[in-house]
Amino acid sequence: MTASTYLRGACAAALLLALAPGLPGAAQAATLEVKIDNFTFGPQKLVVKLGDTVTWTNEDDIPHTMVSIGRFRSAALDTGEKFSFTFTKAGTFEYFCGLHPQMQGTIVVETK
Repeated sequence: MTASTYLRGACAAALLLALAPGLPGAAQAATLEVKIDNFTFGPQKLVVKLGDTVTWTNEDDIPHTMVSIGRFRSAALDTGEKFSFTFTKAGTFEYFCGLHPQMQGTIVVETK
């Protein structure tokens, strides 16, 4: 193999990798949002794909937390603060506010 053949192959491979996210059927992780306002999570139930990240934003004027036992636990979020978690396992994950347990939500993680 000559150096120029090797370089052409390497350039073609690099180009395919660079274009892969834009190809039909290429899976990309997404970031989805849950808003916290008036003692509720909105949406209360969110369906995401494996590898997606969910970001909670506290739009309430008091602190809140997100707790999914055995999965994730945020610090107390003041107004305007955010917490993100990337889901790497499929399943249904129920969560609640550790300060206000009546606030509940569900994340359903589907395989891609």
